[in-house]
Amino acid sequence: MMRIRFDEQLDQMNDMLIEMGSLIERSIEMAVKALMEHDALLAQEAIDADEEINEAERNIESVCLKMLLHQQPIARDLRLISTALKMIPDMERIGDQAADIAEISLLLADEIYIKELLHIPQMAQETISMVSSSIDAYVKHDMEIAEAVIAQDDIVDDLFVSIKKDLIELIHEDSANGEQALDLLMIAKYFERIGDHAVNIAEWVIFSITGQHKNTRIL
Repeated sequence: MMRIRFDEQLDQMNDMLIEMGSLIERSIEMAVKALMEHDALLAQEAIDADEEINEAERNIESVCLKMLLHQQPIARDLRLISTALKMIPDMERIGDQAADIAEISLLLADEIYIKELLHIPQMAQETISMVSSSIDAYVKHDMEIAEAVIAQDDIVDDLFVSIKKDLIELIHEDSANGEQALDLLMIAKYFERIGDHAVNIAEWVIFSITGQHKNTRIL
């Protein structure tokens, strides 16, 4: 009976992680759409969504702690719970960075862009995919998906390098481009960080399956 109850709580935790992941993905989508369409209202909506993401983190943490306190999880179950507790701070930080992107989008809403935004929406799509896949890997206990997320980060890093190179050239051409170029570079940097957080999640997923983390060996 206790095992059935515990499995139900694990399912609840998984559902909550999926829901938090959906909130994060939507927040990123809103932030980049606001940037592309100069939509100040949508940017503000993305900023406001961060509180819902923070609340989701608190709720998942509460469920995890209750399972640890009231159940007697075996080693594999303990890894699943501890992995969830490690994942949600990264997920919350992704939400913060989506809000940061939206804040810059809000500032740029009335400006004409100094260049066509091609690589930034590509970064957005890659990072949304990484976030979604990293959570999917946890729920499915699928190491191949987790490893694919880690490999996908190279694409995000390459896009960041391309954006940085283009913006530096624009500044060299005309110093008046400098302020907006820095804003756009910061947006790209936030996307790069989102990718890094997705990699962190994927590495913890691998730990939940193998008992080994990149930097530690824990049973």
